[in-house]
Amino acid sequence: MLGRFDKIRARLRAEFPDILEAHSPYLAAGAVVAAGRGASRVRTAFWHADHIGTYLEPVLGSLSRPLFWAVRGLLAPFDATFVGGLAQARKLRGIGVKNVEHVPFGVDGSTFHPRARSEAVRRSLLGDAAPGTALLVGVGRFAFEKRWDVVIEAFARVRERRPAVLVLFGDGPERATLERRAPPGVRFVGFQTDRDRLAAAMASADALVHGCARETFGLSVAEAVACGLPVVVPDGGGAVESADRACGEVYASDDAEACAAAILRLLARDPDEIRTRAIEASGRVPTAAAHFKQVLSVYDALLRGR
Repeated sequence: MLGRFDKIRARLRAEFPDILEAHSPYLAAGAVVAAGRGASRVRTAFWHADHIGTYLEPVLGSLSRPLFWAVRGLLAPFDATFVGGLAQARKLRGIGVKNVEHVPFGVDGSTFHPRARSEAVRRSLLGDAAPGTALLVGVGRFAFEKRWDVVIEAFARVRERRPAVLVLFGDGPERATLERRAPPGVRFVGFQTDRDRLAAAMASADALVHGCARETFGLSVAEAVACGLPVVVPDGGGAVESADRACGEVYASDDAEACAAAILRLLARDPDEIRTRAIEASGRVPTAAAHFKQVLSVYDALLRGR
């Protein structure tokens, strides 16, 4: 549908919206540009994912540079490009993209909060594990770039040192492979469509463990922090931007041994103190309302400029 640029152009020029947003760097962005400046007062792009940096740059290295120049050219006609993570904002500015707006994505604070904690949910997630067993959770899509292999290998090392259970929420093309290589204590519970149940699971765990060092933002990590849950995250990408060192741990990206050490450090800290710090950190997570307020303030300024 988005490939019918002629029909898109005709409809947009008939409606003449104040704001025209592109939420994909492919057909959506191409359609907005093809519609021309006369199709709207302001044109904006939202940079949700860095496919070149995630899939190609690790393999091609400096040879991927011309692809980033193409990104710069694609985003040049837009009046603003919004990014959720600070690292991505710096990256786009570094390749010459103009008018980059860093606006962190917001979390639904009415769902993800420390009050979602439930001892009943905690017991159900732990199953028949012995008292004193640590409850770790992971949330996300099971694809190779998310590096769940790092999380699972790290968990196996943790299990050699202390009792622990790892509950993984999500689904994806790598799930079967991950299930085959998972050690005892790992539970795959599938994609959770009930946001309240997901929040309760997060708020009732001891830590969230994340493996992807190439997030543009890392919404699941931000939601975990909003629930008052300590997090263990890699030192690259957007996920680390949500981590508070006072109640979380950071490890060298793509290093399972470093991840395991970070988990063990976190579990060795005073549980009462770290929970207090985690609850304090939850109040600093941007909300969805704050996100939209910041976006609309940029729109106000752009429209005044028109």
